[in-house]
Amino acid sequence: MLPVQQFQDFIEQQQLFVQGNRILLAVSGGKDSVLMLHLFKAIGVDVGVAHCNFSLRADEAQRDESFVALLARNLGLPFYVTHFDTKKYAAENKISTQMAARDLRYQWFEEIRLSEQYDYIALAQHQNDAVETVLINLTRGTGISGLHGILPKRDRLIRPLLFLNRQQIEELVKANNIDFVEDSSNASTYYTRNKIRLQVIPHLQEINRNLEKTFAENISRFAELETFLNVQVQKLATKILNKRADGVYIPLEEITRLNPQKLLLYELLKPFGFGEHVIQEILDCLKALSGTHFFSATHQAIINRNDLVIVEKNVSVTANQFIHPATESIIFAAHEMALKFTEEITFESDANKAFVNAGKLIFPLVLRNWQNGDKFVPLGMRSLKKVSDYFIDEKVPLHLKNTTPILVNGNGEIVWIAGMRQDNRYKLTTATKKVAIFELKIK
Repeated sequence: MLPVQQFQDFIEQQQLFVQGNRILLAVSGGKDSVLMLHLFKAIGVDVGVAHCNFSLRADEAQRDESFVALLARNLGLPFYVTHFDTKKYAAENKISTQMAARDLRYQWFEEIRLSEQYDYIALAQHQNDAVETVLINLTRGTGISGLHGILPKRDRLIRPLLFLNRQQIEELVKANNIDFVEDSSNASTYYTRNKIRLQVIPHLQEINRNLEKTFAENISRFAELETFLNVQVQKLATKILNKRADGVYIPLEEITRLNPQKLLLYELLKPFGFGEHVIQEILDCLKALSGTHFFSATHQAIINRNDLVIVEKNVSVTANQFIHPATESIIFAAHEMALKFTEEITFESDANKAFVNAGKLIFPLVLRNWQNGDKFVPLGMRSLKKVSDYFIDEKVPLHLKNTTPILVNGNGEIVWIAGMRQDNRYKLTTATKKVAIFELKIK
């Protein structure tokens, strides 16, 4: 007899889905996924069957596909199948075959879920899979999230067999005469997971005969610990992460107060892609000179005087943009600059606007990044000043120096450090007949 009541109880306890939801079942044809399919059929949930052929086991892969297709047809269920060139994908992305198969199947499952309007994707992972995942994570190095392994529910993925272990599944399949197909690669120790399953876990079970149950309890504790940590980190982020238009600022003084320091800074910076080794580098350099940079794949962290500033990584310096009299607006990196003319002699005290004597402009103007050696005459002054010195005097954050648009006249003179200071040579005077109004906006 199938454990229908236990199955339903687990679904309710873990709040995996509600009545009326449609579930897409990932079915390989092995014991686990076939048992899951029969359990879902027994409780009358609206399901569909999805099968991936990874083209890795030749005739055996085709056998699995045919078996699952026939099973779905006999049960009167929708059947979806796809074929992957897994080895090619792995080579192109420089990842393992296992990782390639994982990426491909999850992407495809989600595509089918959306296109066919299913609410969740059900995976047939069980308690032994959870044990193996934790051991793999511990072996490779992990944070708290790796200690809880696979969860019963994460986003649109559900794992309704986590109340069973491998031995129980084998006994149920045998007792209920359920047909399945065997994946011959499960007996190979070539793959890391199989090596853990076949060579490591048996020794651990000699120490603890209830290994799966113990791990299930531990996983539950770690999951609760992660939830608690996430709540505390969110509170901390609200308190010390200052989000501004040009980046996220964290006072260095606040970082020195963190306890435990490395764990909390890692969790705070994790959304920006910084790994543990970079976090340690940041902590080692808290008293370093301004300008020290640290990088993730997507962001950079900069020690800027009294703050650690997080900004998106600049891939390259923005190319020069030309402005003609007919130009109404122009895009420059993360900025937009608008231009209009008026014969009304007008002026506003707004750092994001420059009111320029149009009679002195030589078109085309150039909008570019700051360059070493740039000089201008700050509004209200008479002598030239290096732009780099101006940035220092005004305490302009280091990361803004290379992203601040510089408006340059056709004769090479700087007209405006956009958003900061206009050049005195282009100010409005009593002799001005026409005004060019430049306005800087952040996209």
